Amino acid sequence: MATLTYMPTEHVPVLATELVALLDPRPGELVVDCTFGGGGHARLVAERIGPAGTLVCVDRDPASADRFAELEPQLDCPARFVGGDFAEVLERLDRHSGRPDVVYMDLGVSSLQLDAAERGFSYSYDAPLDMRMDTNQELSARELVNEWPQARLEATIRKFGEERHARSIAAVIVRRRPVETTGELVEAIRAAVPPAYRFGRGHPAKRSFQAIRIAVNGELESLDRALPAAWASLREGGRLAAISFHSLEDRRVKRYFAELARGCVCPPELPVCRCGHEPEAGLLARRAVKPTPDEIERNPRAGSARLRAARKLAGAGSFLTEGENPQG
Repeated sequence: MATLTYMPTEHVPVLATELVALLDPRPGELVVDCTFGGGGHARLVAERIGPAGTLVCVDRDPASADRFAELEPQLDCPARFVGGDFAEVLERLDRHSGRPDVVYMDLGVSSLQLDAAERGFSYSYDAPLDMRMDTNQELSARELVNEWPQARLEATIRKFGEERHARSIAAVIVRRRPVETTGELVEAIRAAVPPAYRFGRGHPAKRSFQAIRIAVNGELESLDRALPAAWASLREGGRLAAISFHSLEDRRVKRYFAELARGCVCPPELPVCRCGHEPEAGLLARRAVKPTPDEIERNPRAGSARLRAARKLAGAGSFLTEGENPQG
C-alpha cells in the first residue's frame, strides 16, 4: 500500500456542463454553492451570473476556505465564503443574503479530500484514520472504529455501506483493535471477507470506508435537513440541484423532488380531485442525469454520479412538466 502525505490533483468538477445547463444561472442572480470543494462548479456558475450576480460558497472543510481565497480573484462575480455544514448555513441563509435564485449541492467526499492522504478518506494510501470533513469536530474514524460497540459498528457498515459482509467485518475490526491507520483497517476488512470478494470487481474496503465516512460526518442527516432548507430559501422560480454519488443519497434526493412535484394526493378510486393539492416543483429532467462515457473515461470517479434538479413553481396552475425546457 502506498504511503504519502499529500498528492495534489487538478480538481475536475463532475457533470459540470449538465449542471449549468439545467440550472441556467443568469446575469445578476444570487447563487449558493453548498459544497464549494475545489471550486470547479463555482467557476462555471460565476461566468454565467457575471459582475451583477453574487455567489455564496459554503463548505464545512476549513481547507476549502483557503482554496476559495486563492480562486476568488479569478471568479467573474462578487463572491463570499461561509464555513460550516450546509444544512445549518441554509437554515439561516435568507436572513443574511436574501433569497437565492439557484442552490446546488455536490454531495459526498471531494477529490481533493480523497487525494490528501493524511485526511484518511482513501483506502489507497496508508494514513492515520480520520475522515473528518470538518477537521475541528471531535468524532473521527479512529474513535468510531475503536470505540463503538461491535453491534453498532456492524449496523453502520450494513446501513451506510450496504455491505453484505458487515457482521464479519465488524467482528474482525473489534478483534484487531486498536486499528490506527487506513492500511490496518483495509487489512482487517480483507481478512473478514471471502477470497472471491477480495479479488472481485471493486475494492473490498470501498463500502466499509463509505459507511464509516458517512457516519463520522453525519452526511445523510445533513442532507435530510439541507434539502427542505434549500427549498424554503429559494425564490419563486428558483432552481435546486443535487449531484449524488451513491444510492443512499440519490434515493433521498429523488424522493424529496418527487414529493414536491406531486399534484393530487386523493385516493385513485375518486373520479375527481377533492384534495386541491398543488405541486410545488417542476422537475428539470425526467430522470437522473448521468455522466457521458467520455466524462467517465476522463474522470473515472464520475461513474456513479447522478444529477437531479427542480424548479420552484410560482403558484398553483403553473406546474412545469418533467419534460418542459430541461435546458432552462
